[in-house]
Amino acid sequence: MTGNLDVRAKRVYEPAERDDGHRVLADHVWPRGVSRERAGLDEWRRELAPSDELRRWFDHIPERFGEFRSRYRAELASHADELAELRGRARHGRVTIVYAARDEDHNNAVVLAELLREG
Repeated sequence: MTGNLDVRAKRVYEPAERDDGHRVLADHVWPRGVSRERAGLDEWRRELAPSDELRRWFDHIPERFGEFRSRYRAELASHADELAELRGRARHGRVTIVYAARDEDHNNAVVLAELLREG
């Protein structure tokens, strides 16, 4: 099913748009300065966020992203049911994983979106 699922990543600070589809925040903490209304989320999946230990180790250092990706995917392996549920949603319409990180290329939402698209 590779490539058939429409899963994207988008900063929570960008306006929520109708074509975002089902919006999911996968983070332990609420994004600073964003109201629940402005975030326009359909769900907040804290359990899919990277562990505090992994998040602190990564520290948004781009050179560590490859290893972060591997470790985060290993953590997500214990959430097969939650991932299957999101993939099911993506089979019926777009799913957008929203995130607060400044770096648009090196963050957990990018990894989660990739993993969901892989089916």
